[in-house]
Amino acid sequence: MAEAAAADGPETEGAEGAAKRGLIGSIAGKILGPLLGLNKFVLMGIGAGVLLLAGGGYFLLGGSHHEKAAEAPKALFYDLPDMTVNLSASPDRPQYLRMKITLEVENTHVVEAIKPVMPRVIDTFQTHLRELRITDLEGSAGLFRLREELTRRVNLAIAPNRIRAVLFREIVVQ
Repeated sequence: MAEAAAADGPETEGAEGAAKRGLIGSIAGKILGPLLGLNKFVLMGIGAGVLLLAGGGYFLLGGSHHEKAAEAPKALFYDLPDMTVNLSASPDRPQYLRMKITLEVENTHVVEAIKPVMPRVIDTFQTHLRELRITDLEGSAGLFRLREELTRRVNLAIAPNRIRAVLFREIVVQ
């Protein structure tokens, strides 16, 4: 048993020791270890750091990120008619919401798909907007939820086509 423990130690030489430690570890340990006075784990850490720095420099100095940005398709914008709806509020004092909305689309095919179903889009918008309370529109989170819901409703109306986003040009609550 003492012989097996001695055979597995760092002083093991030859093909058997190299096979146990791995070829790369053996080469790095024999050549760079004594040269730099470091063990193989420190050398692997340094190598990983160099690779991370090189990869980061590649992206910072104009790697594939800039090429993809140049190929991105341009967006088109389609304005919807202005809408004014009364909100679901107390019967004592009515509250109104006036909105100007623009749809962001990828190409003219999507715009052509929207035009025939425009009455359905406006109907779904107004139906949803009339059920809102003033508290539903408060803060950026309220407007984000409204934007997501309106985007979902347009995409359902023009399926299989899709819009990119609903953009608010104006929102006034009175």
